[in-house]
Amino acid sequence: MKVLLLKDVYGLGRAGDVKKVANGYGRNFLLPQKLAVLVAPGALMQVERIKVEAAKQRELLNEEMAGLAEQLSGVELNFKAKVGETGKLYGSVSQQMISDALSVKIGTQVDRHWIESQPLREVGEHMVKIRLTFDLVPEVKVIVESEEEQKKEQKKKKRKPRTKKSTPKAKSDEETATDEEQVKAAKEEKAK
Repeated sequence: MKVLLLKDVYGLGRAGDVKKVANGYGRNFLLPQKLAVLVAPGALMQVERIKVEAAKQRELLNEEMAGLAEQLSGVELNFKAKVGETGKLYGSVSQQMISDALSVKIGTQVDRHWIESQPLREVGEHMVKIRLTFDLVPEVKVIVESEEEQKKEQKKKKRKPRTKKSTPKAKSDEETATDEEQVKAAKEEKAK
């Protein structure tokens, strides 16, 4: 099915482009969301008008998001996670976690759908792209660290020097003898 894009669709094309797409993708997503219309002679005559309008909207959106892009470009996020012996995380650092941390750090809501990254499952530094618009894609540094390393450092700081414990005194012969007599007496009473 051939469609005329009315808006920019990431991964497909910009507004005003004529694209061939799968029938299901066109009928179930593009057409209901009003992102595209079926190609018809009347629609093709509107291509230039659609491209001009889309360029204006794109420019306005880029201006609005430019400030946010500048704020995001220098951000560094740190996450602590449990790590296995191979260096892989037991869980993962998801797009939602990154989105929440960014929202707290810069004070502006960042949608998790803007984050172009698979969940992070390894310790280390990762550069994560944030797609604000078709053209604005700032990168954020995400550092994933092991919780065990942090705990070991805290234990070393908290550790006190060990003191020798006094050993318990050995029982005298008289105390041992009385204990044995008490045990024998208890056995005899049970036997009766």
